[in-house]
Amino acid sequence: MAEKGQSRASRRKQKKKKRPIWKKILLTIVLIGVLCVIAGGSVFAYYAATAPKLDEEKLSDPASNIVYDMNGDEFAELGSESRRKVNYDELPQQLIDAVTATEDSRFFEHNGIDIIRTGGALISNIKNGFGAEGGSTIDQQVIKRSFLSPEKTIKRKMQEWWLAFQLDRKYSKEEILEMYLNKVFYGQYAYGVATAAETYFGKDDLNDLTLPEIALLAGLPQRPTAYNPFENPDLAQERMNTVLDLMVQHEKITQAEADEAKKTKVEDLLTEKQPQQNKYGAFLDQVQKELSERFDDTDLNLDGMKIYTTLDPDAQETVENALSEDSGIVWPDEELQAGITLLDTKSGAIRAIGGNRNNELGGFNYAIQGDGRQPGSGMKPILDYAPAFENGIYTSTYEQIHDEPITIGNWSPGNYDDQFHGWMSARTALAKSYNIPAIKTFQAVGAENAEQFANGLGLEFKDGIKNGDSIGGAAQFHTIDMAGAYAAFGNEGIYTEPYAITKIEFSDGSTLDMKPDSEAAMSDSTAYMVTDMMRSVMTEGTGTLANVPGLDIAGKTGTTNLENQEGSPDSWMNGLTTNYTLSVWTGYDKGNKVIQDGNGVIGTNVAKYLFKQIMTEVHEGKDTESFKKPSSVVEAKVEKGSRPAASPSSGTPASEILTELFLKGHLPGATSERYEEEEIDPVTGLSASYDEASNSINVSWNYDGDASFSVSADPNGSQTTSDTSAVIENVEAGQTYSISVTASVDGETSEAKTTSVTVPGEDENAEEEENPDENAEDQQDQTEEDRQNEDEQDQDQNDDQNQDQNQNQDQNADENSGQNNDNANNNGNNGNSNGNGNENGNGNGNEDSGQTGDSGSTEGETDQGDQGDESNQDAENGTSPDDSESQQ
Repeated sequence: MAEKGQSRASRRKQKKKKRPIWKKILLTIVLIGVLCVIAGGSVFAYYAATAPKLDEEKLSDPASNIVYDMNGDEFAELGSESRRKVNYDELPQQLIDAVTATEDSRFFEHNGIDIIRTGGALISNIKNGFGAEGGSTIDQQVIKRSFLSPEKTIKRKMQEWWLAFQLDRKYSKEEILEMYLNKVFYGQYAYGVATAAETYFGKDDLNDLTLPEIALLAGLPQRPTAYNPFENPDLAQERMNTVLDLMVQHEKITQAEADEAKKTKVEDLLTEKQPQQNKYGAFLDQVQKELSERFDDTDLNLDGMKIYTTLDPDAQETVENALSEDSGIVWPDEELQAGITLLDTKSGAIRAIGGNRNNELGGFNYAIQGDGRQPGSGMKPILDYAPAFENGIYTSTYEQIHDEPITIGNWSPGNYDDQFHGWMSARTALAKSYNIPAIKTFQAVGAENAEQFANGLGLEFKDGIKNGDSIGGAAQFHTIDMAGAYAAFGNEGIYTEPYAITKIEFSDGSTLDMKPDSEAAMSDSTAYMVTDMMRSVMTEGTGTLANVPGLDIAGKTGTTNLENQEGSPDSWMNGLTTNYTLSVWTGYDKGNKVIQDGNGVIGTNVAKYLFKQIMTEVHEGKDTESFKKPSSVVEAKVEKGSRPAASPSSGTPASEILTELFLKGHLPGATSERYEEEEIDPVTGLSASYDEASNSINVSWNYDGDASFSVSADPNGSQTTSDTSAVIENVEAGQTYSISVTASVDGETSEAKTTSVTVPGEDENAEEEENPDENAEDQQDQTEEDRQNEDEQDQDQNDDQNQDQNQNQDQNADENSGQNNDNANNNGNNGNSNGNGNENGNGNGNEDSGQTGDSGSTEGETDQGDQGDESNQDAENGTSPDDSESQQ
């Protein structure tokens, strides 16, 4: 038995062999997979249970999108008035083929979810992050637009799958495709394919559509704003060709048919652009743009959204009235156009947009659409002076810059008046819009630093920054871009990207905050000092025509030029208060024509008139605070023309004293000696004696140099003379006369020298006759005393002259030393050459630029409206200039 027991134990031991490790791993993976399936199934079940119910009314009659202003009042209803429904039977087969080939090639095969497409999207999302690629079928798009928000979340995607599956079970494919084509947003405020055919091609019957028209319509829903053929015909052409290729790929048309259709230009397909029915269309363009940028496949493409915006209806009416024929503003001709953006300075919220002259609804929106225009000298605060302060290159608004001929590569820029004005302050250079000081400042800052600073204000340079950008003659921007950048100066250096939408409420009750974050773009000291310099633009520079009395307002003008042509194709006025920031552009539809004068008005001044009228009206009844000086900036008196900055002396005339801003710790370190008061030498050798024969007192003195003299004899009064002697007549016997003499030179008066004489009485005369020897002795003593006083005075004068000579020698040594220092400073000041010119405050308010090869910017404006000429030729990196100006 024992042996038998051992045998069993041995057999058991043999049976207890370990399982291979791979089997354990496989089992673990299977268990984890099962748990994930259970967990995922539970989550999916929860999301499906909480998903919205299919509402047939929402599917068949899409809800409109309501847009609200800043007060919460509705001002637009999008969708209801611009949507014409069609039945499936009205759809041509070629349109059905184009839509399914583009959006959902297996639409008629799947049950609401395309497993193959979804699997590909899942792999892409695993590689690139959730939301990188969508796999939505037409069923899913109908669900998303009818019931869900566009946010890319797992919850929304699972609910979308569930509802798409339910939709496919409940409705036929034909009904679902009909829902889709009646819901889709095609841009230009056209909802549904029938409305889009009317909007773009002027066709009521879909069966009249050609293959190129069908391909264009099928491609628009993906990105309706970007592919809008009215605004971006080139992109629309590319999209149309893509759809034609997809139709060939899925065997809907032949390659020959596609090639023939591609020969058609999109512009030749379009009908005349029709106005939309909603008011405030220019503002709604921005709403649509923000939705498009926020959601890749969405514009105003969802049903039942509540869109809350920043629109101030009063401000919008003000802007539109200024652009209307009844505004009172005189335009030089009927073709001149305008684009306007008004922001809240503190928040960056867009309060109003003017898209074009006469507020053509659905017309081209010059404030936000197209490529933009060159901003001209409006760039100088942004790319030149602000980064100079921010990088510590300049520490004062008095910073001295030498306006002189310069050459950069083969670019030799100039000023609008073809003159150079010598030394001037940064404040004067900006106020008068001289180009050379701005370019020198840009060179001192460095292109990389300047570009980085502008990037922080929302300005991007697509082709890289160029020398011509320093005066606004290369990159192109819109008024919404310039307004956003300028607002930061009035908001203590804090930049907020301009925005029109504050919040969206979706049909499922969820909300989305659309306000952008704010970021510090510069120090508060830089913001204030540049703002203060722009105050001078408005009060004594090129912006006086736009100034609004009673408002603390800062701004900058800007004009551009075309090579070899007089005048400017673009005129800008950008400015701000603590309440509002406004950017105004004027020019023609094509950028190759200079602004004309006419109807008694200088065309380039219209932008200033618009600015002044709008800023005046929007500030009525509102408290407007002044710009607040930060503690890091101090005011100080400076003697005009001093280099480096010197404080005025007690003798500096008031007309030669400036008040400028300095960074704390960088105040002027010396007092100017230029107007230091010189002491006037007093008279010497003063003597006076009584002349009995003429009964008068003879007064005499010595003086070295030309002067006038005041002789006072109390009590007889005073007299003036240019001689060194005087006679006091008709004196009274027995009276003592106190005599004083002062010298005057150039209005300055010397110290008084005094003596006294007693006129003898009758008794004294008799006594003198009785005691002639005694009187003679007294007279001799008096004469000796006078001679001694005269010697002492001569010695004092010699001592004073010696002291003055020593001081002059010291002063000459200081001046020589100072001159050497000035020369050293001048040689290193922003590449400025040495010079001795005083600051030139003489300017006639014009602004222009030299020649830039990037279609250089110019300023040709005067306070009286005199048109200046700019001609910039920039040879960036030694290349030949390109003066072409792009269209919007």
